[in-house]
Amino acid sequence: MTNNLQYKLFDDSQYTRYTDAKVQKRDGRLVNFDMHKISNAIKKAIIAQTGSFDEYGSYVLDKTMLYIDSAIDHDVQMGTTTFTIEELQNIVEAHLHLVDANIGNCYKTYRLKRDEIRQKNRDVNHQVGAIERGDETVNNENANKDANVFNTNRDKTAGQVAKVIGLQMLPPHVANAHEKGDIHFHDLDYSPHLPLTNCCLIDFEEMLKNGFRIGNADVDSPKSIGTATAQIAQIIANVASNQYGGCSADRIDEILSPYAELNYKKNLKKISDISYVFNELASVSTARNQNRFNEFLEQKATEWTIKDIYDAVQALEYEINTLFSSQGQTPFTTLGFGLGTGKWEREIQKAILKIRILGLGAEKRTAIFPKLVFTLKRGINLEKEDPNYDIKMLALECATKRMYPDVLSYDKIVELTGSFKVPMGCRSFLQGWKDQDGNEVNAGRMNLGVVTLNLPRIALESEGDFTKFWNILEERLEICHDALLYRVERAKQAIPKNAPILYKYGAFGKRLSDNDEVDEVFKNKRATVSLGYIGLYEVATVFFGGEWEENQTAKNFTLKVLEKLYQKTVEWGNMHGYHFSVYSTPSESLTDRFCRMDKEKFGTVTNITDKDYYTNSFHYDVRKNPTPFEKLDFEKDYPKFASGGFIHYCEYPVLQQNPKALEAVWDFAYDKVGYLGTNTPIDKCYECGFEGDFLPTAKGFKCPNCNNRNPATCDVVKRTCGYLGNPQMRPMVKGRHKEIKSRVKHMR
Repeated sequence: MTNNLQYKLFDDSQYTRYTDAKVQKRDGRLVNFDMHKISNAIKKAIIAQTGSFDEYGSYVLDKTMLYIDSAIDHDVQMGTTTFTIEELQNIVEAHLHLVDANIGNCYKTYRLKRDEIRQKNRDVNHQVGAIERGDETVNNENANKDANVFNTNRDKTAGQVAKVIGLQMLPPHVANAHEKGDIHFHDLDYSPHLPLTNCCLIDFEEMLKNGFRIGNADVDSPKSIGTATAQIAQIIANVASNQYGGCSADRIDEILSPYAELNYKKNLKKISDISYVFNELASVSTARNQNRFNEFLEQKATEWTIKDIYDAVQALEYEINTLFSSQGQTPFTTLGFGLGTGKWEREIQKAILKIRILGLGAEKRTAIFPKLVFTLKRGINLEKEDPNYDIKMLALECATKRMYPDVLSYDKIVELTGSFKVPMGCRSFLQGWKDQDGNEVNAGRMNLGVVTLNLPRIALESEGDFTKFWNILEERLEICHDALLYRVERAKQAIPKNAPILYKYGAFGKRLSDNDEVDEVFKNKRATVSLGYIGLYEVATVFFGGEWEENQTAKNFTLKVLEKLYQKTVEWGNMHGYHFSVYSTPSESLTDRFCRMDKEKFGTVTNITDKDYYTNSFHYDVRKNPTPFEKLDFEKDYPKFASGGFIHYCEYPVLQQNPKALEAVWDFAYDKVGYLGTNTPIDKCYECGFEGDFLPTAKGFKCPNCNNRNPATCDVVKRTCGYLGNPQMRPMVKGRHKEIKSRVKHMR
């Protein structure tokens, strides 16, 4: 067993006689008295002051601990059974000063600093001021939010205020765990200040069929595919403004097909009325000619309809990319397609891919949204003899040039999640669910939020002791349980008229009246709520060293960790009636936040905090550069326990001249993983024509060929989380290029 920590805890096993004593935390919880935590805090103060833990440091620790033990023993003998955190800190500070005043002052300074941080987290003026101060942890939190824009700046200002209010609303022990970095309560800038939901699969089919209302407008069912896509764009904008996560359209090709058929019928009638057709008709004198004439009509109507489809899909692409929700950003939107085999479904699929390949505007830039997810299915498009194999070829071309589409393996998704559907947003998956009539339901369901557990911290705190690791994990999971339950209870406090598009007009499937409880669309496991996690690589590194991927014992340990999370979510789901799921968190800023906080707490630890980021979810350590096949073989075992949210990525060089290489990976992955994304360089310089991977610098990304870094004449697109992002829209500050370089790499 390898321990990468720079120091070991002081051997204070002799201090075990306070088994009945309790410590009252700042959040009011009572926990068992643990002398190890006191000795660890003193040791960190010694190292902070002297730079090491040598013989003198051991002397200071020994002598101080003897004083403290005597003081606590006296209090216990006098009948004290519970100590507050402040009382213990005062005891430590007083006796550490007796032994070494400088180290005592260091301990006091750290304590005051932590108190100051806690106060600032609850200070509205300080939090709002972070935007004006240019705090990059605030202004650069989201790769697709430009803090320079007025409406985005306004949303961020409101969000900073909401964070302060939210922390005050949370159960004290949950807020405390979030502030300390034990957990992360996601999206505090929106929830719990408001009872918002997270991400969803919009029920577009129901809304388009039965109509809906936005603002003062009652919208009828569309009579053409162009109107249908226009309505979809408006629905997306309204839904995105009434929740805080991504929204998806499942099977968009099949949803739009009936409206393409309406266009075809109108085109057929229109072309029959054109005068030159009657001239053609005049030459028809036989049944054979009549058939040829009918074929002519159908051919022309089909051609016109294909043009209508293309125009409608192109309009949808532009509308989504030019929308701004109330959050000050383009809605995080996903379109799923690929299973339809009918004439119009095929044309819709082809239009989606051709338009994405073409690009946006005169310079043909890569569209950031919507995220495209293409479904592979054996018998439909996977193999050469399948009817839609030609569309798979088009999808491969698109992925090599624009990174999207990501691909879903139909059979594996059904195996992992219980039914087929695209993810909500970038990677959050609903689990199979049937209504009271036994009908499978996916569209119209949603997620109520995420709380992520800092797994590497638990491993660091355990110092390579498996028993201690499992004990700490059990304790932290109970905090997550309380946090997730709070998310559910807060979301249930909404009323239908708070978000009519969601609850009254079909986006969430059921249409509720003003007097209905919104829990009608949440309960009985219709909604999910997610337990996130980060850093399985770092967890195993604490116990087995940084090169553990080929060690089956180490991998089995990481699988047991995920299985433990999965078992807990099943237990909670059965207890409360909501689907608690394990979610492989994609947060582009959280991998940095947890590591930054743990580096402050534990120092620089090799292969853990020294990287300045934690490895996302269950991914293979990116520094080792595995082949796509090695990476997928390694990662394929994890989603079984994390089916509430997962995705696999593979790194490639420029692929535009070799789409067959990407097809080989897609085919290899089909029976192994459910959801696969492509990372390939697609940056483009419009001054010299270079296409490939731009270089991050302190002044922004630059073309490696001509050094151009002007955003107006280059297109830089990176995948920094589940979605693509344009990092050039974010201001570069000191060291920013290093952060982007590491983020772009490790978030893949």
